[in-house]
Amino acid sequence: MFPFLFVVLLSLSWRTNASALPVQEFLHCLCLRSQNSSIAKLVYAQNNSSYSSVLKSAAQNFRFTTPSTPTPLAIVTPLHASHIQAAVYCCRKHGLQVRTRSGGHDFEGLSYTSAYKVPFVVIDLVNLRSVRVNVEKATAWVESGATVGDLYDEIARKSKTLGFPAGICPTLGVGGHLSGGGYGLLFRKYGLGADNVIDARLIDVKGRILDKKSMGEDLFWAIRGGGGGTFGIVLAWKLKLVAVPANVTVFTVRKTLEQNATKLVHRWQSIAHKFPKEMYPSIAIARVNSSEDEEKMTIQASFTSVFLGSIEELIPLMEEKFPELGLVKEDCLEMSWAESNLYSFLYVLRSPSETLLNRNQKSSISKTFFKAKSDFVKQPIPESAFEGLWSKFYEDEAKSASMLFVGFGGKMDEILETEYPYPHRAGNLYTILYTVDWEEKENINSEKFMSWMRRVYNYMTPYVSKSPREAYINYRDLDIGTNKINNSKRSYAKARVWGVKYFKNNFNRLVKVKTIVDPQNFFRHEQSIPPLLLLWKRSDLKNHLSS
Repeated sequence: MFPFLFVVLLSLSWRTNASALPVQEFLHCLCLRSQNSSIAKLVYAQNNSSYSSVLKSAAQNFRFTTPSTPTPLAIVTPLHASHIQAAVYCCRKHGLQVRTRSGGHDFEGLSYTSAYKVPFVVIDLVNLRSVRVNVEKATAWVESGATVGDLYDEIARKSKTLGFPAGICPTLGVGGHLSGGGYGLLFRKYGLGADNVIDARLIDVKGRILDKKSMGEDLFWAIRGGGGGTFGIVLAWKLKLVAVPANVTVFTVRKTLEQNATKLVHRWQSIAHKFPKEMYPSIAIARVNSSEDEEKMTIQASFTSVFLGSIEELIPLMEEKFPELGLVKEDCLEMSWAESNLYSFLYVLRSPSETLLNRNQKSSISKTFFKAKSDFVKQPIPESAFEGLWSKFYEDEAKSASMLFVGFGGKMDEILETEYPYPHRAGNLYTILYTVDWEEKENINSEKFMSWMRRVYNYMTPYVSKSPREAYINYRDLDIGTNKINNSKRSYAKARVWGVKYFKNNFNRLVKVKTIVDPQNFFRHEQSIPPLLLLWKRSDLKNHLSS
């Protein structure tokens, strides 16, 4: 009886207009469903004084924090699995969509906003962030609200010779990151983060808590790289930790066009994927002022690598594989594996380990206004094409633009495309992340930066993967296609446009799984896997799934 009275009394302090009614009904349902009125303290409605700060606390792309951005009716910050179960039930009952946020790094903001004008609730997992490391078994259970930095910090506290092959950005939420695959410094040695998930706990559309055994092989396959917000809400992941040396070697060598950068980048393309598995090779491309003439602009290529070994081992290896770079001992530094992630992310030396736990770090893809895209390269790009590309970096909109090349090969060549939903394995020389960011005062002209990005992306068309032009789900890009707002027979066809770019032939298996576990498409967003609706004829289903 108390939960009902609590909601009645609380609702008197709320606006009683039509827009407030769905929130009141939702909160009333939550209290009744959980049999505990304290859950109301974990819900932030739009008229709550803390609503805006909670919403923006993990919004990484500020493009989606403007007054015109659609916002949730409420934000739920659960402390227990039962709170999520109640929220899922009440959203279903009252026709509200759900957006689940772990770290807020969805590049198009889909974990906390919507491109569609539909009522929705955000379930923010920020309070579910525990990390439990078992050194003896080399495993860890980590909740989805933890960041990659939380995970790395806890591993480093327990062991200097264990690591995990996830991303370098410490503010990445574990839930979203693993849901899309997750690659980082160790992926050429051990595969993606999702490749090293050995169990999980998931809340499905019916509110059940399922583990690997109870969810079944197909659903367990789908959640490890098939994208977040589609199959349910993963509470926690059991990870297989991997061996790393007590110290690794890092280096960054910067070359401008005047220092032969174009030829070095061209050469790197043909050898990076052949480096030993122990090396993570990357190049960051950006515009800088020339050292010879500060009023003149030039292009700089920063060759950065992390090597699972000593300086003494690395130098002869580079002299053999890439002598043109001219790497010398003085360019190199040894540090722990955990520190090497911060070095690769911030490009600074000896960051304090507490930096891993800082959730408010700014970069080109966090706590700023930005647009990003991705590509995969299967054949070396001609020098002349790079020269044409560099010219675009001299345009006004490119003052804060960058491109990141990451060499593939190694373990990625050994894993079949179909083993996990993430299909971008053998045959890729490297991947590209394009980013352009801008300041708040420039956001009124954001379209000019977006247009620059699209021009660069169009320019690169002849030189990257084709049929489909592949993309990485964790670098989400709504330009490549979106779902229909409502369930319809065309949902599959619309989704397949972007789906095959992210998942290639794995898209159809993901659709099959979705059709079984969430046939009414409750968990959905602009780029979620759709089910094949029951109104399809049996023959139509077969034809679409085999195409």
